[in-house]
Amino acid sequence: MRPHVLGYSGGARSEAPDPFVFILGPIAEHRKRHAMQKGLQLTASMNRRHPQTTGQTWNLLTAVDGLRREATEALEQSQRDHMGQFMTPLPVARLMASMLECDREDVSILDAGAGIGSLLAAAIEHLCSRPSRPRFVRVVAYEIDPNLLPYLEGTLRLCEVACREAGVRFTGEIRAIDFIRDTHDRIMYGLFSSRPADHFDIVIQNPPYRKVNVNSDHRALVEQLGVRTTNLYAAFITASVRLLADGGELVAITPRSFCNGPYFRSFRKFLLGLAPLTRIHIFDSREEAFRDDSVLQETIIFRAVRSTVPPALISITSSKGRGDESYLTVQVPMREVVKPSDPESFIHIVQHDLSTYDVELMQSCRETLAKLGIAVSTGRVVDFRAKQYLRAKPEEQTAPLIYPHHFERGYVKWPKVIRKPNAIVAGPNTERQLVPNEHYVLVKRFSSKEERRRVVAAVYDADRVPCEAVGFENHLNYFHRQGGGVDMEFARGLCLFLNSTLVDAYFRQFNGHTQVNATDLRNMRYPTEAALRRLGASMGDALPDQAAIDALVTRELFNDMAEHDTDSPARRARIDEALSILRDLGLPDEQLNERSSLTLLALLGLRANDNWRKAKQTLIGITPIMTFIREAYGKDYAPNTRETIRRFTMHQFVRAGLALENPDNSERPTNSPNTAYQIEAHALQLLRTFGTRQWSKNLQAYLEKAPTLREQYQQAREMKRIPIQVKDDLEITLSPGGQNVLVERILTEFAGRYTPGGSVIYIGDAAKKHAFFDEKALSKLGVRLDSHGKMPDVVIHFAKRDWLVLIEAVTSHGPINPKRRDELREMFQNSRAGLVLVTAFLDRKSMKEYLPEISWETEVWTADAPDHLIHFNGERFLGPYET
Repeated sequence: MRPHVLGYSGGARSEAPDPFVFILGPIAEHRKRHAMQKGLQLTASMNRRHPQTTGQTWNLLTAVDGLRREATEALEQSQRDHMGQFMTPLPVARLMASMLECDREDVSILDAGAGIGSLLAAAIEHLCSRPSRPRFVRVVAYEIDPNLLPYLEGTLRLCEVACREAGVRFTGEIRAIDFIRDTHDRIMYGLFSSRPADHFDIVIQNPPYRKVNVNSDHRALVEQLGVRTTNLYAAFITASVRLLADGGELVAITPRSFCNGPYFRSFRKFLLGLAPLTRIHIFDSREEAFRDDSVLQETIIFRAVRSTVPPALISITSSKGRGDESYLTVQVPMREVVKPSDPESFIHIVQHDLSTYDVELMQSCRETLAKLGIAVSTGRVVDFRAKQYLRAKPEEQTAPLIYPHHFERGYVKWPKVIRKPNAIVAGPNTERQLVPNEHYVLVKRFSSKEERRRVVAAVYDADRVPCEAVGFENHLNYFHRQGGGVDMEFARGLCLFLNSTLVDAYFRQFNGHTQVNATDLRNMRYPTEAALRRLGASMGDALPDQAAIDALVTRELFNDMAEHDTDSPARRARIDEALSILRDLGLPDEQLNERSSLTLLALLGLRANDNWRKAKQTLIGITPIMTFIREAYGKDYAPNTRETIRRFTMHQFVRAGLALENPDNSERPTNSPNTAYQIEAHALQLLRTFGTRQWSKNLQAYLEKAPTLREQYQQAREMKRIPIQVKDDLEITLSPGGQNVLVERILTEFAGRYTPGGSVIYIGDAAKKHAFFDEKALSKLGVRLDSHGKMPDVVIHFAKRDWLVLIEAVTSHGPINPKRRDELREMFQNSRAGLVLVTAFLDRKSMKEYLPEISWETEVWTADAPDHLIHFNGERFLGPYET
């Protein structure tokens, strides 16, 4: 069916031509009408919320993200799953747009599978916020879900408003037709098509994620475009690359699965040949990018540029979470990302947790499995096909059947009470599914999201399982020599090596999903057989903890290089463990970062090779925390990071009840340089069990008790707070200690003497910026303040004399010096009331050290002599001065 072209406005038609074109495919008439009516309603609603007048303050992406949430709630989950729809959250959209580098005057943008248009809006915001904006922007959006069309139209209209306010001409076109088929027709039929091929400067997209059937039209169409693929996202990227102009850029978020494996070989070669990668962004958590949709696939964002010449370097960036703007960046030679000699064109993503030291270690492993005389195969028993031969328990004429569930402390424990069968009938019909009962190394083919390592290995010890043959289930890979086993020393060494943090980090470079294929294990490099045997001699009857494994691997395999270790696997493993703990405890996303992990370890006094049982309840301040992090983990934070750790890590730990603030002196002011912290006792007991079998049970018990603990500590803190009667009907409390002790004296003693009947307008707090702020009262006096400005500690309006009294309480910060006097006069320059500037001290002794700094034409008051004022010479005593 030929597409139906329909141009219409989201409101009443104006004399100016509508900048939108709507191309509708084979959608029923009632769907068309529904889309138009919904579009009219949404546009009218947006016009009310975001008036289209130049200078109106509003945020494009916030408005569009509201449409995304509304659309997500309106769509049925089954339909979204069927179509592979995962809406792009605002932080991800903004991150993707930030990768765009196009600086052309006339810019054409394509989004295939646009959804509600979040990515287009992010691209428009990015382009319009640049100092050198484009002159003209043309947008083309493909979307076949009629339920999303009105939201998409609403987004494009908001984009048009944003462009108009930025002085950029804008046109938008929505094509409600099949992107793959339309692109195929435009490219393959060329001049003979009624729809000639477009060429775009920018393609930004979040393509649908679902399989392509072998006999589907899409698969055949994409093959004619040059690629054989099994997934729709690769088909969309293929078609998009064909539409890129020379030098045009593609930014897309997709599963990471295309980076390796035979199924995507054709796609990788096509992409790297026509549009080489220039940047890859990874998320440390596989569920982070699309957390709202419970997507557990690892996703990446990549930028590619249409060119036949690949870049010499590629940027690899990573973030802890989708809202984390502190990206870690490494510049990697392209030849290390895609090996020139690799016929598979695997894409190795060198993450920030793989240091140069690690790369050197892995490159020193030069042996292949073939050279070692070792093979790796997938377990032969496919349980659902052999169902009639499976037995829950061992019987006569059966052989052990080993599942991943049989892994325990680095060995196979069999039989075991699990939901899976423990045995398989041994006979002519199953003979080919069994292997000789000898020693093997097993690796799980799939890791669960709870497991910290991708590669999980165990030794199958034939001496522990008396039998003639054994079956390995299909969810396992097994290492063997020509179909038989290996000796125990070699098996233990290989098991330790595979379970190391080093191998896990290296493996993740080219494996972007939870599956560990035999092909992936074959492509790795291994230490020599002698080195593995040496390592195996160090392993006992159980796998040691992760720190011990990493220490053994470093010492036995890489002893000559160990002295150069500045970023060891053990250190990173310990940091990752701390991060896992914070996640289990439910800390907010803002605290799920390396800084918070290191701070927790410093609180516990725990070094990389210490057992968690050694965690201590030390009393420690911020500067000692930073010193510990530097000495124990080699992370040297700049001195100005001290406040960041205090405000954005320790403050949250205290609020969560994980740490205590000043347990040795509850009267110590919050902003005191001597402030100290300590891990809470119940939390310490819990953390000492991390990595043990009791962890999950203890964690659940702690989380059930945590709210009560937090309430107790909160009540204790509240009891120490200072009550202040601001008005007859309003009492507030200030945090104890510090300047707030003096603030209380100012309000109860200074105000009663020198501004009787005055109205309190502002009170600061040592623990937070505003304890009380009557902005309306200040506004009536003609003053509107920037919330980021540094306010005086107390502001009082003395209406009887029409004075606005600005008071600084000096405990840890200085008095009103000439610089501060000028700042305050500038802040309050529009005040209709006269300004009176007062510096307050607790006593005359504390005033003495500041005397040389105090500005003329100000007043000084000390709480130990409340009936007296000290006047620093000016034209009057206690009154406003002409400015």
